Amino acid sequence: VQADGTDGNCVTFVLHDEDHTLGNSLRYMVMKNPDVEFCGYCITHPSESKINFRIQTRGSLPAVEPFRKGLNDLMGVCQHVLDTFEVS
Repeated sequence: VQADGTDGNCVTFVLHDEDHTLGNSLRYMVMKNPDVEFCGYCITHPSESKINFRIQTRGSLPAVEPFRKGLNDLMGVCQHVLDTFEVS
């Protein structure tokens, strides 16, 4: 879902069947990007399992780029934790 009056640098993504576990972890990873001006999420209602995840970037960087990078970085961290656990 793209916000009105923008050209892709302010977007709200709707993530279905997710909760605070992904929302807060992904928010942390996305906010590490210096080109991200704002990143936040909310759960619309406790009985619904979906997240509204909003990203606003500086300049002309499309919001989908830090979203993708955040997801990939988070998968990398999870894989590292899993590999470390399996070695132990």
